[in-house]
Amino acid sequence: MAQPRMRSHPAADPFGESAGPRALRTLILLGGEFRFTADDRRLVDLVDAAFAGLPPLRLPGSLMRFDVQLRLQPGAASRGEPPVARYSSGAGLLCGTVDAGNIAVVDPVGRRAFLAISETMLRSVYHARYELLEFATMMLAARAQALVPLHGACVARNGRGLLLLGASGAGKSTLCLHSLLEGFELVSEDSVFVQPATRRAVGLANFVHLRPPALRFLGAPAMASAMRESPVIRRRSGVRKFEFDVRVSPLRAASRAPFIEAVVFVTARRGRKRAELVPLDARAFATRLARDQRYAAGQPGWRVFAAGLRGRGFELRRGAHPGESVQLLRTLLDGVP
Repeated sequence: MAQPRMRSHPAADPFGESAGPRALRTLILLGGEFRFTADDRRLVDLVDAAFAGLPPLRLPGSLMRFDVQLRLQPGAASRGEPPVARYSSGAGLLCGTVDAGNIAVVDPVGRRAFLAISETMLRSVYHARYELLEFATMMLAARAQALVPLHGACVARNGRGLLLLGASGAGKSTLCLHSLLEGFELVSEDSVFVQPATRRAVGLANFVHLRPPALRFLGAPAMASAMRESPVIRRRSGVRKFEFDVRVSPLRAASRAPFIEAVVFVTARRGRKRAELVPLDARAFATRLARDQRYAAGQPGWRVFAAGLRGRGFELRRGAHPGESVQLLRTLLDGVP
């Protein structure tokens, strides 16, 4: 005789520890192998939106494995964008908190992370992906693998890469896009992680973000049309940008972690007649690099990373068209010994 099925009472499992089978994704990202589990298909869709189709970038050494668990939370109706994420740490954990129903907890020592994401937050796919899922994944990879975390972009050719740094609005994303149009490969447009001893870089080559005025430089009508049809995201600063998915375009993502040859500071300054790439004095470069990357400069591995790039810093002063700057980047990579 079949036994009656017992229904779980909320008081018997207040933390949801006896949840049923979970959906699974296993991906090689940021130099490690990530195992994502979720209790709702929509969360797996979020993982796919962020990471599906990215090349499996590896770093020298053994492949480190990570576990990321996602849990869907009930969500009340809300208007406007979600609250700004707040970050904190304690007991060896890193936390990103949006509100009571949306939090990411990262345990670098245990090589794992937990994300609670509400149904309401999922309506803001960009924020759920960028401020919770990508935040947790990147912090886990960076801290556990002792990578130097840089806010900037990285493009590569033939396994050799250039870091593109500079202030917001200086034109890094526009330069990224035009580099890709000229045959470069994308490592990342926003966050780059470098193994200090080897200077190998990894990132997420999923999206390029462009302000609408930047489209005036696109000579290819098909590419310009594809950009205009892309979703528009709103940064916390209020700036609106097209979010162009590199993975479903002819543009190429880097298939291997490139060796960083040099750092280029992209500026709003203009060259005298055309775009100019100005070498920086080693001491001035070291000071500027630390000032530009204040968070990274306080992380383990910074001294090794910065010392390896001594004498390999440049300032890019723009010309009339981004293509001029791309040619300078190509010449720089071809000429670096």
